[in-house]
Amino acid sequence: MTIPRSIGFLSDDSCLPLTPEEERRAIQLLERAASSNRKEGDQYCLVSATWWNGWKDYVGLDESSGLLAQAPLAESIRPGQIDNSELLSSEMDDEKDELTLREGLIEQIDYILVPLDVWKKLKEWYGGGPTIVRKLISRGQNNRELSVEVYLLCLRIIHPKKTSPRTIYISKKARVNELYDRICELFKLGRSKIRIWDYFNQTKQKLLSETDESLEEVLLSSGQEILIEELGDGISLGSGQMDSTGNRLALAPIEPQRSSITIAGGPTVSNRYSTGSLPDLAQESSSGLWSSDTQRDSSSSSSSKVDSGGLTGLLNLGNTCFMNSAIQCLVHTPQLVEYFLGDFTFEINKSNPLGMQGELAIAFGDLLRQLWSSSGISVAPRLFKGKLARFAPQFSGYNQHDSQELLAFLLDGLHEDLNRVKNKPYIEAKSANGRPDEEFADECWRNHKARNDSIIVDVCQGQYKSTLVCPTCSKVSVTFDPFMYLSLPLPSSVTRTITATVVYSDGSRLPIPTTVTVPKQGSCRDLLQAIGIACCLSQNEELILVEVLNHRIHRYYERPLLPLTHIKDEDHLVAYRLPSKQEKSTRLEITHRKKDRLFGTPLVACLPEGAVDTAGIRAAAGVVLSPLFRGKSAKFVSRSSKERENGHAREEDDEDEDEDENDAVPSFELAGAEDRNSFRDSSSGAAKRVKIFLDWTEKEQGSYDLSFLDDLPEVYKHTGFFAKKTRQEGVNLFSCLEAFLREEPLGPDDMWYCPGCKKHRQATKKLDLWRLPEILVIHLKRFSYNRFMKNKLDTFVNFPVTDLDLGLYVMNKSTSPKSLAYELYAVINHYGGLGGGHYTAYAKLTKENRWYHFDDSHVSPVNGDSVRTSAAYVLFYRRVDSGDTPMQEAEASGSGSAAAQS
Repeated sequence: MTIPRSIGFLSDDSCLPLTPEEERRAIQLLERAASSNRKEGDQYCLVSATWWNGWKDYVGLDESSGLLAQAPLAESIRPGQIDNSELLSSEMDDEKDELTLREGLIEQIDYILVPLDVWKKLKEWYGGGPTIVRKLISRGQNNRELSVEVYLLCLRIIHPKKTSPRTIYISKKARVNELYDRICELFKLGRSKIRIWDYFNQTKQKLLSETDESLEEVLLSSGQEILIEELGDGISLGSGQMDSTGNRLALAPIEPQRSSITIAGGPTVSNRYSTGSLPDLAQESSSGLWSSDTQRDSSSSSSSKVDSGGLTGLLNLGNTCFMNSAIQCLVHTPQLVEYFLGDFTFEINKSNPLGMQGELAIAFGDLLRQLWSSSGISVAPRLFKGKLARFAPQFSGYNQHDSQELLAFLLDGLHEDLNRVKNKPYIEAKSANGRPDEEFADECWRNHKARNDSIIVDVCQGQYKSTLVCPTCSKVSVTFDPFMYLSLPLPSSVTRTITATVVYSDGSRLPIPTTVTVPKQGSCRDLLQAIGIACCLSQNEELILVEVLNHRIHRYYERPLLPLTHIKDEDHLVAYRLPSKQEKSTRLEITHRKKDRLFGTPLVACLPEGAVDTAGIRAAAGVVLSPLFRGKSAKFVSRSSKERENGHAREEDDEDEDEDENDAVPSFELAGAEDRNSFRDSSSGAAKRVKIFLDWTEKEQGSYDLSFLDDLPEVYKHTGFFAKKTRQEGVNLFSCLEAFLREEPLGPDDMWYCPGCKKHRQATKKLDLWRLPEILVIHLKRFSYNRFMKNKLDTFVNFPVTDLDLGLYVMNKSTSPKSLAYELYAVINHYGGLGGGHYTAYAKLTKENRWYHFDDSHVSPVNGDSVRTSAAYVLFYRRVDSGDTPMQEAEASGSGSAAAQS
């Protein structure tokens, strides 16, 4: 797309760069053109999120609201060269001799994807790089979704005559024929002289025939090995060594290069390669279920052998510990075990457009049966992962993902594949209309079951009551909605210390740093309230909070509900103490300048109505600066930049002749103005903000104590004792539940359309538990993401293991089951940070009343008391009948007390 000459860079070297507004409009046009005709194969580029966020501030782009700001922030600095180096690793593509992406990158947090034309324009304006190009590919069921393939498939190519593997990166959508071409080019081999094998886990899985199948369809995993066999007269030229399946290998197995770092995934090695052993791929029978007579080599397993079902590990396919942990918890859910070990094929819904014609359910059932076989040999869930990726394409690669997010998609996919409702009826949503909650809730549940009826709904779904109240007209809206799990916030008892400099705009006191303590997960409203209390703010005053950067006001924190996580410890905050808001008041911003260089802390004052002129500005500036003046009160005058440059005398000098010669008075200039006419345009009654530069001469600096405007303190200084990380205090599960059920206002991006006001309002929302499922899944919200940072809470949550009683938290007392007591049977754990964490699972064999630890392929027994740790991320509870204990249930099932050895 051609950029209009008026907003693009011109070829004439004498042409000035674009203004921020022009840059913004140019990029908007390019993005709009790219999004209007997206198709497979389109190219996108990665841009460092750090650089992109700085550019957004510079041009005034507000992506969070989906709108463009009216004007860029005048105080923002034009970013320097684009620097994508932080996105790259030190590993090389042996074929193309180029760097690859660093593992664990998260979109919007680490990088931004922009169309190729946008990248070219940004690079033309700013320079830098390097250029990282990726293509748009089709994904999901029937290839209906388009997404950028950020991480390519990493394959390690093993040649019998080479001492070490070679690494190539290739699209998962590439065909097997293309893989043959790439390998032949890399090793300078003839196409007819080789054949290649899927050599996952150093075991010949299958011969990759020269077909048009994609690498994704033949189930190649990123980081795995591909084996080359050179052919001579139809005979393999290998060493003659036999693999575990009886196949003759072309060479002796090569020990993979091990990495000391695990990135979100168990015993992995470099390039996302897993070191666990792999049994032969089981063949599908005519019924679609795994054959039980597959021969396995038991001597090659790195997992401990067990004699009892349910104690089988899952191989890590490369950053798939997030998936393995969720699977282990589900396959140890008693109701699901009973269901999938039985004949569930008659409930498969092949006509549901929201499902996968039963393919996902069958793949999960097959995997569950393998894990409950008595062999104990670790299983590679490759087929299941491929089916899951078709239903939820975001899991098709080998990046790390959120285990709870995968769990949610998996449960939803299983439900749609097993939905007993073949033709969903249309049901018009109705309101309560004053009916009792019990009646309306039952109607909503019946309507839900009329369209959604499966083993997942039977076992895992509950119902909660949602109440919305309009803050303007007090309109109340009540709905009853189903839930699959509860996502509970962690109410942090840990506070945060924040320092801000309070400036008294009425000139009553000197600027003073003020340190307050606020909730770590609080909002700007909490911070302003704390500062107001500390500085004894009166009812007729208010505080305006800003961030100061490079002696300018960088941004205003005017949204009261903005989370404090947006404020970083290294920021510099100023709170201006102003009169309460007036409809026609104008804010005066004063920036200090000496010899055309900025210095000191900006000041803010409030201009009364009708005082937006030279005299009003002079008076307001004099008041706010008066505490710094060493002598008598100062008077302020204005002069234009042209007058200063030409050495002209100021018109106001005549009226100041009688003033004391030692009474230094700095002059001011409107920011960006070149003459007095510019000021008269901006001083109209509609103006809400006037910005001036206050020019200081050496003489004038001697008349004021400007030290109070220097060296703003940081929000939090990381030195000495305070540099130690604050230890997270523990909370209990009931505190998390109460925080979830607490009434709170909706976010500004989640406004509710009030049927009373006929407008979107920031309503208050209250949730209540109404109906609880047999299996209660509780997600602890440890992760938070925003534009500025990503964070994980390591708070220890004290949760019950055997006696979780939720009777006090369920509103529906009439139709609730006799028992609302639950016991824990599985836990998903997350260790480490966001960029390099690892998932494991604890699961209980309920018949044995014994706990086990599942760490990918490794399974080991653990004490029940050890499952309660600060790593707990998702909790799985099952309802127990009143009067029954876990041990009584175990004895009733005839399981005995002997525990399987792991």
